[in-house]
Amino acid sequence: MRDVRGVGALIDARVRKWRQDPVIVQSVRSAAAATVAYVVALRLSLEAAPLTAPLTALLVVQVTLYSTITTGIRRVNAVVAGVVIAIGFSVLVGLTWWSLAMIILASLAVGHLVRVSEFVPEVAISAMLVLGVTRVGDTAWDRVLETLIGAVVGLAFNLLLAPPVWVEAAGESIEDLARRMRRLMIRVGEEAAGRTPAEAAAARLHEARKLDFDIVEVDAALQQAEDSLKLNPRVREGLLHRVVLRTGLDTLDICTVVLRVLARTLTDLARVREPSPLFSARVGAAVEQLLAEIGDAVVSFAVLVTTDVSRSAESAEARLTAELSTAVATRDKLARLLLEDIQADPSQWQLHGAVLTEVNRMLDELDTEHRSQRLLEELDRCTREQRERSPRLTRLRDRVRVARPRRRNRSGLVGRAE
Repeated sequence: MRDVRGVGALIDARVRKWRQDPVIVQSVRSAAAATVAYVVALRLSLEAAPLTAPLTALLVVQVTLYSTITTGIRRVNAVVAGVVIAIGFSVLVGLTWWSLAMIILASLAVGHLVRVSEFVPEVAISAMLVLGVTRVGDTAWDRVLETLIGAVVGLAFNLLLAPPVWVEAAGESIEDLARRMRRLMIRVGEEAAGRTPAEAAAARLHEARKLDFDIVEVDAALQQAEDSLKLNPRVREGLLHRVVLRTGLDTLDICTVVLRVLARTLTDLARVREPSPLFSARVGAAVEQLLAEIGDAVVSFAVLVTTDVSRSAESAEARLTAELSTAVATRDKLARLLLEDIQADPSQWQLHGAVLTEVNRMLDELDTEHRSQRLLEELDRCTREQRERSPRLTRLRDRVRVARPRRRNRSGLVGRAE
């Protein structure tokens, strides 16, 4: 019985992991949508093998609902534009080698004009396929019909079975990045507390530079999460979620840059002082302790920005505030020790001052008040841009809100009824 339960738990864990894998989810959803589109097209289209419908569904169904809608609109525009061009050329000149060249050039130009993005070649492909048959009118109608079937099926597929929200995967990526930063800070601090060869300090600098690649990967995961929040019926306050995650990643990005600069400063200091230690024993111990505390604060910050407000955001913020307070006290201690060492030996005062400046910048970026101010500014900016893009929709929404009665929310603030 224990073996059966163990196997069942293992299978359940594996299925949950697959459901969070964008590649697996996208493959299953695309195959299902393409099959449904083909079955529908067989009943509505006159073509014996209406493969345009499943092809369109395959291209339209994306990992997120927002990308599905935008992709579907662009693909339908591309096909319709190509069909219209083909009908016009068939009436005027027919198919020759020079008319083929003209229709390709015209289709590519029109594709850029109608802004179909990656489907610009689809305009030319549709025009050539329609122009190359004898019954242009029937073929053109069938191709448009199949494209519409594929796009509608793909959109309906995502509306009825809403795609997953990839916020959890993006949050895991952000937390993994924070933990890698913490491990690097601990190694840098341990080496700064002892006799550090210039080669070892340069190796830490190389690791800090490699964090840029990690930022790119996390940014891609976050972009996917942001798209999954747009127009998703499962999500409320999608803008707030996007801003919280984006500003959190921006803060970590700045911290990685500062960490890279700190590693460069310590590398320069190691080259100047070799074979002596980078710092005195007291200063080295303070640097090691401070970097470890900042590393803990970085992880707590990542947990804070990826934690659901309804669960434990308050405890995460309290933990971050306590860790920052401890780090600030250690920073002040380090500043006093550095001042004493500089007064005794001012030869490397620029590098010592740079170390203190860089840790101050990280502490300032992680500060909760700084983050709250940044969140408010970003929310105001996004709201303003949304109003500027859709002024009529904004006025309509404001009128609806004015007509709704006021109510008191859980926090005690007066607001509009949802």
